[in-house]
Amino acid sequence: MKKYIYLLTLTATFIFVTSCGSDGKNSVTDNSPAISVQVSQVSEANNSPFLSVSGKIQSVNSADLSTRMMGYVTKVPVNVGDKVTKGQLLVAINNTDLQAKKAQVEASITEATAAFNNAQKDYKRFQSLFADKSASQKELDDITAHYEMAKARLEAAKQMKNEVSAQFAYSNITAPFAGVVTSKTVKEGDMANPGQPLISVEAPGHFEVIAMVPETEISEIKTGESVDVSVKAINSTLKGKVTEVSTSAKHTGGQYLVKIALDKTDANILSGMFVSVQFPVEKKAKTEMVLIPTEALVTNGQLSGVYTVSQSNTAILRWLRLGRTYGDQVEVLSGLSAGETYIVSAEGKLYNGAKISIQ
Repeated sequence: MKKYIYLLTLTATFIFVTSCGSDGKNSVTDNSPAISVQVSQVSEANNSPFLSVSGKIQSVNSADLSTRMMGYVTKVPVNVGDKVTKGQLLVAINNTDLQAKKAQVEASITEATAAFNNAQKDYKRFQSLFADKSASQKELDDITAHYEMAKARLEAAKQMKNEVSAQFAYSNITAPFAGVVTSKTVKEGDMANPGQPLISVEAPGHFEVIAMVPETEISEIKTGESVDVSVKAINSTLKGKVTEVSTSAKHTGGQYLVKIALDKTDANILSGMFVSVQFPVEKKAKTEMVLIPTEALVTNGQLSGVYTVSQSNTAILRWLRLGRTYGDQVEVLSGLSAGETYIVSAEGKLYNGAKISIQ
């Protein structure tokens, strides 16, 4: 009985000592230095009572040129920014196989023409013989069938020549209109594939704006309305007129496409510039667009978030639901609201709970 009491006493003593050691470890404080960060406060895109949406400038007349044939690019005589005239060669693709096919077709046409001319002579001769009752109906029918077949073979050969000629148009890509080369994705020696964009051309001087309007506001937008278009890149406001209003948002995620034709101006505007379009209608929705710089985003797979600042000056990662991108900014649909503070940059690696020092 004494042995059992002794063992219990030792066990209790061990538990007491262990517990004291654990308490000592938990009391260790985090002495790591604070990470210097720069923060910014979320602001609403605009506070105007009128409906304002973001959009992008594009050329009214533009074309992305591709080919229907596969082959090596042998020549690209233009560069981005070059002015081109209608019909000017932009991209040449190796067409040796087409040249051989063209020669075969021309030989077929020569053969079919000779056969047709001979069959035509026989047909006319037998028509005369039949009229003089020197040839039977069966002989005339046979000669007529032979003549029709020769005629059909000649027509088929000519149509094949038209097909080959059409394919030559895809081996020599030319400018569909006078304009400026805006992009070039191939160089000499590259392999061109059917449907692959090779070069893009735009006609300068005539621009329009593509804007996306929320479903809550689209019913107020009418064709022919005059609007103000603010171009941030050149700090200028232009006039425009609504030319198209989409009636379906099936492929645009609940946003309705609206086109605005810009009035002619001497302002130095270019395709791709982001703009803000203000319509002469009052907003129905009270929420404003929230934009943050893309450089502040943290990504993990398909998730995107931003570090915010807690009350105890630590970094807290918050995941966001993002919308469209406008230049170097992205729209925040949920996860961050106006007035909140987020971290733009840091002088060290951030993580959840990291101590920070706001600069």
